[in-house]
Amino acid sequence: MTVSDLKRSAAADAAPPAGLSPELQALWFTKAGRWEQAHNIAQDISTRTGSWIHALLHLIEGDTGNAGYWFHRAGRSAVGTGQIDAEWERIAADLLGPA
Repeated sequence: MTVSDLKRSAAADAAPPAGLSPELQALWFTKAGRWEQAHNIAQDISTRTGSWIHALLHLIEGDTGNAGYWFHRAGRSAVGTGQIDAEWERIAADLLGPA
């Protein structure tokens, strides 16, 4: 699966493809606009990548202070709300490889 495939699936499908890791499921739900489902998954991922996804979700929510905390936990520089789509792409590419 590529980043583009994941994006297309989130736009067109009712559920994420079978076999996705929890990280990719959270990204799928994020791109599908299903914040709460993505957040429920992300908060149970106890890795730097889970923290990175968690940061993105709080950025989407508009809680930049909380997003900053999670970016720090992920070992990443915080980004602004104007970079939400680019950050989603960076996380997806980190997990899947470039689009």
